[in-house]
Parts: sequence; C-alpha cells; structure tokens
Amino acid sequence: MELPYHFRDPSLAALALTHRSAGKPNNERLEFLGDALLGAIIAEMLYETHPKAAEGDMSRLRAQLVNGQALAVVARELELGEQLKLGSGELKSGGFRRDSILADAFEALVAAVYLDGGFDACRTVVRTLFADRVAALPRASKDAKTRLQEWLQAQGWPLPQYELVAAEGEEHARTFEVSCVISEPVAVAASGRGSSRRLAEQDAAEVVLARLAGAQEEQ
Repeated sequence: MELPYHFRDPSLAALALTHRSAGKPNNERLEFLGDALLGAIIAEMLYETHPKAAEGDMSRLRAQLVNGQALAVVARELELGEQLKLGSGELKSGGFRRDSILADAFEALVAAVYLDGGFDACRTVVRTLFADRVAALPRASKDAKTRLQEWLQAQGWPLPQYELVAAEGEEHARTFEVSCVISEPVAVAASGRGSSRRLAEQDAAEVVLARLAGAQEEQ
C-alpha cells in the first residue's frame, strides 16, 4: 500500500523517516507534532461514527487505533521499514522491524504531510488510512486492561503485574514505558508506551492479549 499523498517537498518525507540513531536532524520533532495531529483527527472520526459513546469509551477506542502496535501495523502496510534511515547499531539489530520505531516514523510522516500540504491534506490522508479501521471497531469496547483481566480470570490465572520501566522527555511531552508481566502458568511479558502511565499500561496489555491469542491459535 502506498501513502495516499505526493510530497511537494520530498525532504520532509525523508526527515520523517530518519531515526534519531542516524544523527541530527531526525524525526523526533515531527513525531511530537504527528502524535497530536493523529490523535485529533482520529478523535473527530470517532465522534462522528460513535454518536452515543461516552468520553471514556471514545478514549479507549482511540487508544486501540493509535497505540504503538496498531500504528506499527499501518507503517508496515506502507512499507516504511524499508525506507527508514537508521544508525548502524539500529540497522544491525533490526530496528526497521521494531514496533516503536515504525510507529514513531508513521507519526512523523503524518506531521510531514501537514507541513507540506496543510491540515486538510493531512486530515484526508489519516481519514483514508483509518476509515476501514474505524468502521471495524465495535460500538462499545472495553479497554485492553479490562479485557486482559477478564481473560485471565476466565482461565483461573493470576492477574498481571504492571511496572513503570521509564519516563522520558520534557514535562509537557512525557513518554512512559510500562511492562505487563504474567508469570504463571505461562510466562508472557510485553512493554507498552504512551503519553501517560495509564495509556502505556493499556498499550502493554494490548500486546499481551495479542500474544496470548497467538499462543492459543498455535495449540
């Protein structure tokens, strides 16, 4: 799948796909802007498509669409991994496959579209890429932590443990990383990232749920 946009200034697209490991300038500032733009446009789409949903429900639905794992899926569909500019260390360690790097690059690309073509162009791109995803959402959805808890309780397993791993960035733009660990009867662990500890926990729970579902399918 190709990005439904043609850049007038290709250097913006190149910057969006330059990871900080490659030096400066890189896509960190674009990522910050793209995160805000993406959140606002997705919120608008959910407001339109879920007219009876409460604020909390819409927040949970948005988190499903814009968490790191979900954005990495979009990035892979756009084949951004093959276009990333990475430092030698990240390149050797397979950074072009890492969810966090792919998600950040996609957010930066959204910002690059905004700077190149304006808000309407950015809005059109995001709505095009997420139209089917928004349409596929259930009209009401429990958050990932609740779904994970209910799944574990149904199996008779202990509840997961969440732990703050890191908190980075300026006060107005903090990024939190949280681990979600299930130690028994099987060992499953994942980390999640978000602009708050709560969102990072939701992100981590979403990844654990996906891994548990994958393990069940393999049995």
